Amino acid sequence: MDNFIFTNTTKLVFGRGTEEQTGEMIRQYSDCRKILLVYGSERIKRDGLFERVAASVRAQGMEITELGGVKPNPRLSLVYKGIELCRREGISFILAVGGASAIDTAKAIGVGVPYEGDVWDFFLNKATPQTTLPTAAVCTIPAAGSESSLSAVITNEEGGLKKSINLDLIRPVFSILNPELTYSLPPYQIGCGVVDMLTHVMERYFTNTAEVDVTDRLCEALMKSIIVNGVKTYQNPTDYAARAEIFWAGAVAHNGSLNVGREQDWASHRIGIELSGKYDLAHGASLSIVFPAWMRYVYRHDIDRFVQFAVRVWDVDIAFAKKEEIVEEAIRRMCAFFRQLGMPITLAEAGIPTDGFEEMADKATFGDTIPVGHFVPIGRQAMIEIYKLCAGNRSLG
Repeated sequence: MDNFIFTNTTKLVFGRGTEEQTGEMIRQYSDCRKILLVYGSERIKRDGLFERVAASVRAQGMEITELGGVKPNPRLSLVYKGIELCRREGISFILAVGGASAIDTAKAIGVGVPYEGDVWDFFLNKATPQTTLPTAAVCTIPAAGSESSLSAVITNEEGGLKKSINLDLIRPVFSILNPELTYSLPPYQIGCGVVDMLTHVMERYFTNTAEVDVTDRLCEALMKSIIVNGVKTYQNPTDYAARAEIFWAGAVAHNGSLNVGREQDWASHRIGIELSGKYDLAHGASLSIVFPAWMRYVYRHDIDRFVQFAVRVWDVDIAFAKKEEIVEEAIRRMCAFFRQLGMPITLAEAGIPTDGFEEMADKATFGDTIPVGHFVPIGRQAMIEIYKLCAGNRSLG
């Protein structure tokens, strides 16, 4: 196990009706007069969530400036609009109501307001944020874990570049998690969310760090819970017990507690991000396609870890004749699980063409100068080969 320092400063307020505490929670962190409320569609107004949150905010003497229109794969142009709004209106607190796209937009606005340069500098690693407006979230989609993570991912429409920043500074000061707020999610978003949180754990699980049994076991338990409750949630969207388990699983999967003392990978996310950026594909769908292909490409690097994953997470019988057969059976069961959630596992199933592999690999590796991932560093040509595997459901060779 490697040395580590762990901290997560986000306060999580979990359970039924907790969105009505939003205004009171903001007052614990700020004496602001105005807040910026960031959200996606008008659904939060139709179902009454917006007014419940707004009423709690106004009860604390605060005014609301709205910034709607957040889209999946959140856009830099809306971040710029939010920065300008905050500066013009004297706003000093940002509240996201929605899923990861709204939360990531709020985080990006937060670091952009006090910065004199272009906020995109942070995403290109040209500068590092030193301060931010405080942000918070009322989370409506259990998936990305952005409600307590140190990450924000934004897409620059010019060039289709999708980049991230990762630092403790941008963690929300608090997040509201009411499982009932997720009842109205369509099946596709449920599937995308479950895949996203499962793969967040997998990016931590496939590591080169030795002797990490505690976090191995924590990862395995969380993955098994996601598998069981993900199907329950997909089949019965108003099952509060399953929804609660999935909501909490999504937060734990990405709050940093599972990666302490161990190297992480993140190659599959980087490979999937290029698919999302180029084709506007939902993040979870990109991962259900990429992860099986990545596994088939790298499993030989540490086949025993893949066998452990197969046996402990997918209950594959250790008595299979060969280790390769154990790994292949795990991938087959994982793909079957993704299909239970209505998710694609090939590019064709997602309607994605197969003529952009070189362009995406160039972008992800900065012209083959920086490989992605750590378990097996993936360069330009290796990424192209993984994209080729994404085009078809091939068995292990």
